[in-house]
Amino acid sequence: MKVVIQRVSQASVTIDSQIVANIQKGLLVLIGIEDADTQEDSSWLSSKIVNLRIFGDENDVMNLSVKDIDGDIIVVSQFTLHALTKKGNRPSYIKASKPEIAIPLYEQFVTQVEQDLGKKVQTGVFGADMKVNLLNDGPVTIVIDSKNKE
Repeated sequence: MKVVIQRVSQASVTIDSQIVANIQKGLLVLIGIEDADTQEDSSWLSSKIVNLRIFGDENDVMNLSVKDIDGDIIVVSQFTLHALTKKGNRPSYIKASKPEIAIPLYEQFVTQVEQDLGKKVQTGVFGADMKVNLLNDGPVTIVIDSKNKE
């Protein structure tokens, strides 16, 4: 699993002119799933995201997690995170999982984040044409790959 985590002051997801997710201070998490991903990847990433200390404390030092600040999270599926661009100019998405594999893992990931965060997580709609709006705070953007646990 690959995720792009963005610390946001505000974020929303719109589908067919309808807002389906909307948060203020928190995290926007874009997630890409490949066939080799497992529940272990999901659990590890969820814990990492919820406990990642990227919010300012009273001294404006990044020392607090989204959980510490009682922030919110939006999770959005994004198969393009597994784009291969080595050959030519048209990306290949061969590594991205097909829906029958990705949807159960995506749903499990969302449930795991909710458990780790201790509250409901908002989402986009898997496979939908979504418009994601965000105000990146910092900017702070972090990329994590569960296959490369550094």
